[in-house]
Amino acid sequence: MGSRMQSVVALQQSLQDAGYIAERPLAATLLLMDELKRPLLLEGEAGVGKTEIAKVLARLHATDCIRLQCYEGLDVHSAMYEWNYQRQLLAIRLLDRDDRSMQAKEEDIFSERYLLKRPLLESITREHAVVLLIDEIDRADEAFEAYLLELLSDFQLSIPELGTITAMSRPWVVLTSNGTRELSDALRRRCLYHYVEYPDFAKELRIVETRLPQAPATLARQLVEFVQSLRGLDLQRKPGIAETLDWAAALLRLDVERLDAAEPEAILESLSALLKTRGDRAGMTADVVQRLVAAC
Repeated sequence: MGSRMQSVVALQQSLQDAGYIAERPLAATLLLMDELKRPLLLEGEAGVGKTEIAKVLARLHATDCIRLQCYEGLDVHSAMYEWNYQRQLLAIRLLDRDDRSMQAKEEDIFSERYLLKRPLLESITREHAVVLLIDEIDRADEAFEAYLLELLSDFQLSIPELGTITAMSRPWVVLTSNGTRELSDALRRRCLYHYVEYPDFAKELRIVETRLPQAPATLARQLVEFVQSLRGLDLQRKPGIAETLDWAAALLRLDVERLDAAEPEAILESLSALLKTRGDRAGMTADVVQRLVAAC
C-alpha cells in the first residue's frame, strides 16, 4: 500500500474515531483540502451529513467551527462586519474637545476597537486556524456569492474604512449547498468538490452502530432497512441521517428491541422523529408501516 493510500486510510480511521463514517473518496478529498489549502464545496440533498463534515474537521484539528448560515437577503455586514454605532456616537461626543485633526479623529472612530466581527472576518482574524462553515450557500443571492470570491481566492477581505485585512491564519473553509439554485463557475473554480450521497445500507448501519452502540444489533439492522425503504417512497422530504439517529434513539426510549416484535402503534408513535412534514406523516398508515417492517 502506497504512502498516499495509507494517509487516506488513516484519515478514514481518524474520522471514524471522531464519530463520522467517510468513504475513501471523501477522505481523499479532505486530505487534498488540507494539503492544497483550498476551500471545499459539498453538495447533496438535505440531511446527508454535509454540515457534520465541517464539525468533525473542527474536532480533528482541535479548533472552533465558525458557522455562517446563509439565507435569502444575507448581506455583507451580517456576514463580515458591522460598526458598533452606539460606541462610535459616544466616542464622537467625547472627541468634541479633542484638538487633533479631523482625519485623526476619523481614524480613531473607524478603528478596529469599534468593529463587530461577524463570521467571515472572525474566521480570518483568529490567531489559530479555525474551520469556517458557509452553510447552504445556495440560499444566498449571486451578489453575495460574488463577494465571497475574494475570501476564497486570497483569504482576505476588504473593509472600505480600514483597507484589506489578510488572514492571520488560513481557515479550513467548507461550503455546503442543497442545490436549490446553480452556483457560479467562478465559485466552483476556487473550490475542491465532493457530492455527498444518501448512505447505502452498510454505511448507515455503521453510523448507527458507531453513534448508538447500545442499540441491539437486530434493531439497528431493521431500522436502517426501514429507513432505506422509506427513502424509496414518494415523500415530500426524505429522512436524513440525523433523522435515522433520532428515530433509533426514540425506539430505544420506547424499549423497542425488534421492529417485527413491536406493536404497529408504538412504531407509528415514534415516527415524529423520522417524518417531518404533515403529508408524509399522514401517508404513513399502519398498513404501510407493517409492509415496511415485513420487508426488514
